[in-house]
Amino acid sequence: MRADVDLVVPVKTLQRAKTRLVGVTDDRPALALAFALDTIAAALPVVRGVLAITEDRAVAARLRAMGVGSIPGPEGLNEALRFGAAVLRGRDPGSVVGALQADLPALRTDELALALAAADGRAFCPDRQGTGTTLLLSAPGGDLDPRFGPGSAEAHAADARVLLGPWPSLRNDVDTAEDLALAAGLGLGPRSAAVLCAVGG
Repeated sequence: MRADVDLVVPVKTLQRAKTRLVGVTDDRPALALAFALDTIAAALPVVRGVLAITEDRAVAARLRAMGVGSIPGPEGLNEALRFGAAVLRGRDPGSVVGALQADLPALRTDELALALAAADGRAFCPDRQGTGTTLLLSAPGGDLDPRFGPGSAEAHAADARVLLGPWPSLRNDVDTAEDLALAAGLGLGPRSAAVLCAVGG
């Protein structure tokens, strides 16, 4: 466990989430919610805390039941992450603040723990394609400075260590049906598996 790490997890309003998964399920909001809950549940045992940034009251209620706090934030992914990081930094100026994507439904707690242990200063984990970012960590007391969006891996690599290791579930974010099939091969979290099972996915 990294007792010095607090994570910000941005969660979109469910009706706007995972639009590229249309056709995979008729209940895309339920699947997006399951992804976020499975991701956060996998992270909780190995970090000090998680703060979700979301405008969605249904998401906030489900997170509250898990003991996870959430606050609304500004529009835009990087803006929301900077906002959440500032809140966490205000609580502990010397901590490590991280940004974790909310669409890692196959995330394994032990794999996240390995990646966190390998981090030494500012670091990030690229997605499986090597172009995006699934996890970004600040140096202790440092600025998170998120640069998510197209080409984020290259942008983060300018001043952050690349975390590559035996943690495929941390690299498998899900935006498309292909991503979901690969995540299913790794083993989906229980909520995501239940949603897909309910629709015969």
